[in-house]
Amino acid sequence: MGIQSHHHENPSGRLLISILLNGLITLVEIVGGVFSNSLALISDAIHNLSDTLALILAWFANNFSGRKPDARRTFGYKRFEILSAFINASVLTAISIYLIYEAILRFLHPEPVRSGLMFIIAGIGLVTNLTSMLFLHHDSSKNLNIKAAYVHRLGDTLSSVAVIGGAILLYYTKVLWIDPLLTLIISIVIIIQAYKILRESINILMQSTPGNLNLDEIKICLEKYPMIRNIHHVHCWQLQDHDILFEAHIETSKDLLLSESGKLLKEVEEILKQKFQITHTTLQVEFDVCGDKAMIKQP
Repeated sequence: MGIQSHHHENPSGRLLISILLNGLITLVEIVGGVFSNSLALISDAIHNLSDTLALILAWFANNFSGRKPDARRTFGYKRFEILSAFINASVLTAISIYLIYEAILRFLHPEPVRSGLMFIIAGIGLVTNLTSMLFLHHDSSKNLNIKAAYVHRLGDTLSSVAVIGGAILLYYTKVLWIDPLLTLIISIVIIIQAYKILRESINILMQSTPGNLNLDEIKICLEKYPMIRNIHHVHCWQLQDHDILFEAHIETSKDLLLSESGKLLKEVEEILKQKFQITHTTLQVEFDVCGDKAMIKQP
């Protein structure tokens, strides 16, 4: 996380390719799942369908969030990426819970599966999912929205591998509960991954202090500066996964001229930028004004 994040190349082209690949494998798995009677394939097809919608949403978010700020939305539309990541992870969790339900039903009422066809379709899915993942990997560590889409693809890839292994076991052992067991395991893994994205996106939407920052440490660091007596009424939050915002009241140790205050602000902004990777600051300089000197202002 750093200030250089403002210059990422646009990943829209890779997202669009992933959408087309994901849509294709969804159709193939739906047909293959019906003809092979494989719950794992049908479940994966449903999951792929949700992923296709999620990728489309991510594509729109990636383009929409690039709109310039205006008088109504002075920070622009960057927060749209976080909304998209939250929706994507929520859908992923809901679909996975449904798959767990279907797997339990199949445990209770086992059905025969055409393992040969299941193997072929899963193999096609694996190649397609790996290709799609490669297109998204470059941006997955730099953008929370793309990370959500990448996790979708990772889940599908793991699903394809598991289904291939399950098809082989079914062919040789004829044990019918292998199919729902795979569905159960894959769904739990995906829920764990989705939870991480949900937690991060909720923290950003709730304007929580970024987890890698300690406000006490920032306060101590700034109050070491000779001209600063106290830092109070602090707020620190993220606009999206790369932009960190910070605002605070700075009480000076003496009554400063306006020109001196401006110089102090520049120096503080540079400290926050270089040491804490804070990209946007709003600082209020004062001298013997606030009666409440608590770091976090209480209502």
